[in-house]
Amino acid sequence: MNRSIIDDQRTSAVQLGAEELQRYSRHLIMPEVTADGQRRLKAARVLCIGAGGLGSPAALYLTAAGVGTIGIVDFDDVDLSNLQRQILHGTKDVGRGKLESAHDRLRDINPKIEIELYQCRLSSENASEIVSKYDIVVDGSDNFATRYLSNDVCVFEQKPNVYGSVFRFEGQTTVFAPHLGGPCYRCLFPEPPPPESVPNCAQAGVLGVLPGIIGMLQAIETIKLVVGIGEPLIGRLLHFDALKVKFRELNLRRDSECPVCGENRTIFAPIDYDQFCGAPADDTVPAISVHELKRKTETREAFELIDVREPFEYEIARIDGAKLIPLGEIADRTDELQREQPIVVHCHSGKRSAQAVRLLQQRGFSNVYNLEGGIDAWSDQIDPTVPKY
Repeated sequence: MNRSIIDDQRTSAVQLGAEELQRYSRHLIMPEVTADGQRRLKAARVLCIGAGGLGSPAALYLTAAGVGTIGIVDFDDVDLSNLQRQILHGTKDVGRGKLESAHDRLRDINPKIEIELYQCRLSSENASEIVSKYDIVVDGSDNFATRYLSNDVCVFEQKPNVYGSVFRFEGQTTVFAPHLGGPCYRCLFPEPPPPESVPNCAQAGVLGVLPGIIGMLQAIETIKLVVGIGEPLIGRLLHFDALKVKFRELNLRRDSECPVCGENRTIFAPIDYDQFCGAPADDTVPAISVHELKRKTETREAFELIDVREPFEYEIARIDGAKLIPLGEIADRTDELQREQPIVVHCHSGKRSAQAVRLLQQRGFSNVYNLEGGIDAWSDQIDPTVPKY
């Protein structure tokens, strides 16, 4: 049996009221939990990074389970496209801040717990201060920048990091905790991947129910660590394939050369990785804003607008007049482009189109520009009738 990360001194100071005894009765009658385990849950402080696809089910079930204090870090607003998977929020919440929406939903589930909100992006400046206040971190982030940052800070602060990630039909979860004998995220991936190899967080897509499965597993692991039961996923990564409905377990080992938890560490403080997934478009290529594109369109200036997204994205949303040439095909279709005219290239957010601009430059196109922010910025700033996804 695992030992609880909540010490006996903290637990002894916690009492359960009559309403709580009724609310948590299905826990109390379990010999593995009992009132002692429930008091540990009430004494626990858990930080959820993100109130999105993974954070939603994790926060919902941790709240229902009676975790005494839940912190949530998020800076985003609820968008209609979130509702397919982010079950903390409803249609009435579209346009509201995710923290505000999450607070109302969690308070309705369990008014007995404390909810602490952080309306900010996790950064090297605030991560240590925030994480240090909690016993466990549930990482529900959707980008490499935050994953590396949360991992590093959890190692420095000696907090278990209950990790989860999803991609289309696949998800995985584990518990990174070098101070408990397991590896950290950097033991598996010492350095963040090159920016061009990381799919845009919004473009990859995900089956809506998949974050629910992985987020609930993160909640289970968190509860096990708090109560002190079972075998936590320390040193084990659980992979789930939704199409085959198969779980696969992989053994993980600590890397003695890990730059953050190894024997000869080279990283001693939090680092921001905002150049990775979710970062602004590449500023090393020529670019124009959506407002400049609108002006070109209104003045009927001669130029070509090339959309390098995939056909299924083009079916969801498009800018009038754009010609679809997916990024993977553009190298073989340069003969379709007019070299004598300016070319504006766009994608979803500006990342793939920046790659296309560089590729065209290598093939002798000198008057080619990236649309900053892509069709997402066009929808936000120019034409709200263009669907967002």
